[in-house]
Amino acid sequence: MSDLQGRRVMVTGGAGFLGGAVTRRLAEADPADIFVPRSATYDLRLRAGVDQAIADGRPDVIIHLAAVVGGIGANRENPGRFFYENAIMGIELIEAARVAGIEKFVTVGTVCAYPKFTPVPFREDDLWGGYPEETNAPYGLAKKMLLVQGQAYRQQYGMRVIYLIPVNLYGPGDNFDPRSSHVIPALIKKCVDARDARAAAIDVWGSGSASREFLYVDDAAEGIVLGADRYDDADPVNLGVGQEITIRDLVELIARQTGFGGEIRWDSTKPDGQPRRALDTSRARERFGFVAETTFETGLRATIDWYEASRKGAPATVGGPT
Repeated sequence: MSDLQGRRVMVTGGAGFLGGAVTRRLAEADPADIFVPRSATYDLRLRAGVDQAIADGRPDVIIHLAAVVGGIGANRENPGRFFYENAIMGIELIEAARVAGIEKFVTVGTVCAYPKFTPVPFREDDLWGGYPEETNAPYGLAKKMLLVQGQAYRQQYGMRVIYLIPVNLYGPGDNFDPRSSHVIPALIKKCVDARDARAAAIDVWGSGSASREFLYVDDAAEGIVLGADRYDDADPVNLGVGQEITIRDLVELIARQTGFGGEIRWDSTKPDGQPRRALDTSRARERFGFVAETTFETGLRATIDWYEASRKGAPATVGGPT
């Protein structure tokens, strides 16, 4: 049985980096319609905006991707905003969906919801084992409360809410603005700019000892659509690849692939963030058949190529590794 075929699907954040990949993959599931509420028309922080989006889109299924996000620096500068806006969007959307009788609600959470010192690999049952890493905690906790809300609504109202947890994303079309970008696009831009300026060195936050796991954006979209289509349970589900890389190794890899040959200087006065991050991905495989397929080097090459093309003004195609 398909939960998407012939259904009207609303994708919040559907015009964004992840949202674009999800809507492209969603089209393959043969929905009756895909509705993307744009922020210029629908302010999803306000109940009136949420109600208007549901009235206009008339969805059977909602996939909630919209979020206010950024890297460590953006999280440190905007903890109140990141908490409030992410929490209120999700809370109002889930409640409005309940009132409207929406068939299914897909909440896309964040790996930042995990405790700072979660045993590796992160298993979904470890979500409540401690407080998140401090620089990401307001954002992580705001998204984590949507898991609580979804489970409570399933228990009391029988509402079909699922919760998916993607690990750090990357890929063509990512945000390369240094004020708000995540680690991979920030490092690609830093290395490319230094290469072109023939700079002798680049400065990188932290010690390099922290590790991260990265999921290619098209693989993330595949996992989200498969979950929306096939999964219906209260348990949260990780979406990842199950492999980690240290930030030091990541910087060296990006430097090689971008052709930057200068010195890498580590600024240990800046935070590393969570010490390690790698997911147990067995639940997604067992419950709805999701396995990521893009190798990290292939995905990274596609991301760098996209960025190089976009900054030269050439057509930059988004939609898969080349």
